Amino acid sequence: MEAFVDFTNRSQGRDQLFRATQYSCMLLGYVLERKADAGKLVAKLRQLESGMSSGRKMFRLGNMVHAMVAARRTVRLPDVVPRFCLTTSNVTRALYFVCDGVLWLKSVGLQPDIDKQKWHNWATKCYYFSLLMNLARDWYEIYWRLEEAVLKKTMKQNPSWDKEDQELSCLKSDSLSSFLLLLVQILKRHPPLLLDMVKNLCDLSGPLDTLGIYKTNSGVVGFCGLISSLVGILTLASPHLKLKQ
Repeated sequence: MEAFVDFTNRSQGRDQLFRATQYSCMLLGYVLERKADAGKLVAKLRQLESGMSSGRKMFRLGNMVHAMVAARRTVRLPDVVPRFCLTTSNVTRALYFVCDGVLWLKSVGLQPDIDKQKWHNWATKCYYFSLLMNLARDWYEIYWRLEEAVLKKTMKQNPSWDKEDQELSCLKSDSLSSFLLLLVQILKRHPPLLLDMVKNLCDLSGPLDTLGIYKTNSGVVGFCGLISSLVGILTLASPHLKLKQ
């Protein structure tokens, strides 16, 4: 119980709980909308979804500062690829929070003349680019671990190999199936990397649909958003599962 209280006391924890509720409502609304007798329930789910979205905008009002502080930290990383990807991601995420704050001003009536569609498109584009940079960083992390595994495979005479390394050495790199098996082994040994990649891939469904790059439906967006939210809750509750910057 104390762990739950500590989790909900953090703004990120509350945001993730609101986010999970928002996307659950979206998914349930999509599943139920085809049923003739579920009209009132669907309307209530849509209303709750909208309320959760508005609440999350309030929680995110100060996140622009957090994103810029994170950018100042990642710009000092020694490795050039993570430095570029994470710094660019944090800067574009800060721009996303600026757009999100403007949309909040519109939603509460403080700036009624704001062009909501224009700012929403800008916010979505910033969020989309930030996710692409995060995925590029994930792929880089996978790439150098794959290289490391292949290098170990060529050093069979090394007596310090452990069982996991021997498992990797059994895989040949001359086919797609062996590459996929090697990739599975890498992700299996690095859960934070796997979770971060799953979260970023799931988060992509929303901007891809909104920008018209790959149109889906509210069911797909709701399902992916719910999975991403659950991963976010898991990594907040268990910090050792969060990919370190």
